[in-house]
Amino acid sequence: MRLGIIGLPQCGKTTVFNALTRGDTPTAMAGGRIEVHTAVVDVPDERVDRLSELFHPEKTIYAKVTYADIAGLEGSSSKTGISGALLNQLTQMEGFVHVVRCFENASVPHPAGSVNPQRDIEAMDGELLINDLIAVERKLERLAEERKKGGGRDRAVIERELVLFEKLNAVLQQGQPLRDLDLTPEEDKLLSGFGFLTRKPVLILLNLSDGQAPPDLQYPHYKSIVAGLQGKLEMDLAQLSPEDAAMFMEEYGIQELGLQRVIRYSYDLLGLQSFFTVGEDEVRAWTVRRGASAHESAGAIHTDLQKGFIRAEVVAYTDLIALGGLSEARSKGKLRLEGKEYVVQDGDIVHIRFNL
Repeated sequence: MRLGIIGLPQCGKTTVFNALTRGDTPTAMAGGRIEVHTAVVDVPDERVDRLSELFHPEKTIYAKVTYADIAGLEGSSSKTGISGALLNQLTQMEGFVHVVRCFENASVPHPAGSVNPQRDIEAMDGELLINDLIAVERKLERLAEERKKGGGRDRAVIERELVLFEKLNAVLQQGQPLRDLDLTPEEDKLLSGFGFLTRKPVLILLNLSDGQAPPDLQYPHYKSIVAGLQGKLEMDLAQLSPEDAAMFMEEYGIQELGLQRVIRYSYDLLGLQSFFTVGEDEVRAWTVRRGASAHESAGAIHTDLQKGFIRAEVVAYTDLIALGGLSEARSKGKLRLEGKEYVVQDGDIVHIRFNL
């Protein structure tokens, strides 16, 4: 899972990046330069901790999420769209965390002269939308030229693509992101290689001052979540030792770190879940899309397991913990054999039987 942290200048993007990654990247303004800071973060999961206590493995491996702090977006795209180097970074992301400034700070003035979260959201959306619109219009021009010349691809294929890209163009012309468009599986597959920015899911993260309540914002778009985060406070907490952080959180009534909430939102945003493999050598969390089959999940572990798949031994996490081990789960009939089409559930413990 790879998420790009984006936002207008002086929104506190790097502060949020440090809060999520426990980093100490300098928060000075990039001044319009393209800068990318990347960090891989363990996904906190109490279930992994409990399984590790139960099996005492040599290694405990958590799922991973990569956050990239991407500077360079200004909210004012030119007619040529986003520059190639910056666009290359953005298209590699599976989704975006859009940090929106809600805090007041006289020593860090807002570039637009005032704090207005709704305006800033629309400015960033507009920048991404203009880039997609330019790409779609260029594709339509190429398709029209291809249809005119003939002698290349099947004409029916060209006509289907023209219809699809006309549909994309109409949505973008109305100022709507492409993720609002209902596509068929075939259309979705066709567009997967284009990297359109407004197709990517987005977490609108409202960057609040200490104790500030989130503003009431309207963001009625598909594949999006709106959440608040006290960025500066969370960055300070991230720099503390676990013991000191726990003490501080208890004193101020903070239930969980912002890192944990944002990761949970990220999983929801991308439609992901975790399953586990366990043993004396290793307890490990794996990430797959919700609805993934046992066969697909085997491939997440290793391609050989997918190729030689025979059966999956599966037990629910809650059953395993309640019964105290695999042998107990087997004797109680909770450890069962499933075929390729079994839909893996969040928290399943899975062992793949295979033969090559």
